Amino acid sequence: MSLISALGFWNTNAARHTPIEDVQGVFTGSLVSALGLYILASAGLLTGSTAGVAFLLHYAFDVNFGLAFFLLNLPFFYLSLKRLGWAFTIKTFIAIGLTSVIADMQSRVFVISSIHPAWAALLGGLLLGYGLLALYRHRASLGGVGILGIYLQERFGIRAGLVQLAIDLCVLTAAFFVTIPSVVFYSVLGAVALNLFLTINHRADRYIAL
Repeated sequence: MSLISALGFWNTNAARHTPIEDVQGVFTGSLVSALGLYILASAGLLTGSTAGVAFLLHYAFDVNFGLAFFLLNLPFFYLSLKRLGWAFTIKTFIAIGLTSVIADMQSRVFVISSIHPAWAALLGGLLLGYGLLALYRHRASLGGVGILGIYLQERFGIRAGLVQLAIDLCVLTAAFFVTIPSVVFYSVLGAVALNLFLTINHRADRYIAL
């Protein structure tokens, strides 16, 4: 019973996550994020942050999305380690690895044969938002701009969602060079849905658990 309690099945401390809570939070956050990415990809859309750059490389040069997403995030681990600590960095590394693998596996377990790009943008963006919110609340992220956004929010009080939105729009502007304007338009719609969701729902002073 003491082992079960220590793992977190009957956690009575609302201010601290237990190992089992972090495991389920990181796994489900990664799974939902990967689903959001797959829905966007099924409509030929993009998103922002390092995932958006990975999409650009995939569409322009047929680079494997999961591999590109994982490699692009590696430089940000230095900032994560220096500013946010080992626990955050390790959980983020695991989340990025899981999301990369699951995103590449999605087409093997189900196929979206047809979806309107507007619905894909809204649904994919919101699923990414839910996934990132779960990761943020367990002191993890999907790397890249997420790491930078969390650092700026904790250090200067700038909302992580607004930081990500600004950088995402820069990434999506670059998409004009590799795809058609309608794809960029719907991708921007998805990015706005994602980042407004995070801006409204992710506040460090509202969720205090560590």
